[in-house]
This record gives sequence, structure tokens and C-alpha cells, in this order.
Amino acid sequence: MAAPCGRSGRRSWAALVPAALLCLAARAAAEPGTAPAAVPGTAEFDVRPGGVVHSFSRSLGDFGCTFTYSAQGGTNEQWQMNVGMSEDDALFSCTIWRPQGKSYLFFTQFKAEVKGAKIEYAMAYSQAAVGAQSDIPLKQEEFEITDTTVSHREGKFRFELSKLVIVAKSPRDEL
Repeated sequence: MAAPCGRSGRRSWAALVPAALLCLAARAAAEPGTAPAAVPGTAEFDVRPGGVVHSFSRSLGDFGCTFTYSAQGGTNEQWQMNVGMSEDDALFSCTIWRPQGKSYLFFTQFKAEVKGAKIEYAMAYSQAAVGAQSDIPLKQEEFEITDTTVSHREGKFRFELSKLVIVAKSPRDEL
């Protein structure tokens, strides 16, 4: 279930995105020992309830990803954000998720914003894959995608979020 921004067909993105994400993850794992703010890879952060708006950001060169949210209920949850670039530097990825699979917090709002690139693919999930469980995508009407953001849709979002995946294309000059 892909959610392209309408610039490409569903099937082509459905095939491209998993391959791109695997390449980005492999590249991130192969580059240990560099400064955390400049290296693709995973950073942990707490998603905190209480109804206050919080943000978490990671950058990679000229590209960045910021996750802004407000949540209620429960206690802090450990989440992760991974940023990476494809080997040809054409695609920037940002994945935000709860490694335990399902968040028990009620999200009153969320927005993930990329800087330095234009979103080509994005999907939001109410449950992230863990063990034998699969990712469960939000319904298309629950969130909206623009050139640079993925956010909840007021009045349609059902307060469940456990994962966001964004693949954005860098604006490169072709010779």
C-alpha cells in the first residue's frame, strides 16, 4: 500500500521504496564512527504525553527531517528516527517509528517535515511491524502529504500513530 504524491504510478513506487530503504539502511550501518548529526543512522528519542507540542530533528548534510507532535495518555515511549541518503544522493529518507510496534499514546497531532528535498513517497502507520505482525497503514483520509510535509488531517485522524516513512528526492542539477 503505497501513497505516492501523485507524480508517479503506485506500482513503480511500491517496488522502488523497499529497495531504496534497504540500500539506505545498509549504507547507514556501514558508516560507523562519524559524528551523529552528520551520519545516516538511527537516533532514539522519547515521545512524551501531556498535550504539549514537542519536536525531534535529525539532519544529514543539506537535508533534514523534523517530527513535531502532541500526544496524551500513558508515559514516555522510546521512538527512533532514521535518516539516510541513497548511494547516488538522489533520495533522502526519514523513518520515524516505535520499535515495539504499537504506540499506546493518543496523538492529537503530528507532522513530519523534510528540508532540502521534495517528498516523492510517504506513508503513515497505526502499527509498525514487529515479529509476526505487519505494518498497518492509516487510511488515506487520515493524513495528508505536501511537497515537504506529512501531517494528520484535522477531523479525520483517529489518534493512532506508530510509524512514518518518507522518501524525498533531492533537487540535483542534471548536466
